[in-house]
Amino acid sequence: MKTGRYNVGVGLLVMAGFMAYGLILIYLRDFAPNKDAWVASYSIGRHFEARLAHVHGNLFALLNLALGFVLVRLSQASDRARTVAASLGLAGLLMPVGILGELYLGLSPVFVLLGAASMTTSVVLTGVLSLKHWTDGAVTPQAL
Repeated sequence: MKTGRYNVGVGLLVMAGFMAYGLILIYLRDFAPNKDAWVASYSIGRHFEARLAHVHGNLFALLNLALGFVLVRLSQASDRARTVAASLGLAGLLMPVGILGELYLGLSPVFVLLGAASMTTSVVLTGVLSLKHWTDGAVTPQAL
């Protein structure tokens, strides 16, 4: 498996999506007809949840980029361990998507918790693998 490739690609696409969502939030804050009501609820309710999703979506997208690039460097680690770390990083995206699901669809917060736990586990596992298997050699194109 080309471990890390999907983390980088999906991370970039998710980042683009949450950047676009940020533009929507800017519109709602500055240009929408009911912008005064939106601004008044800045730190509570739906506005807070929307900002929380935007921030965590971009953070978790960046974490996936970092995980992808680090996992490529860990060629000495087992493919299974790297695949688990990469998959957990992608599953971590359930957190910001789960926040949006709660906000707009009334979904259960279980997706937020699963995403947070997955991303945390992925970062811990990748950290342990890095301490054990980091190589300073050049990364080959085949690793990507």
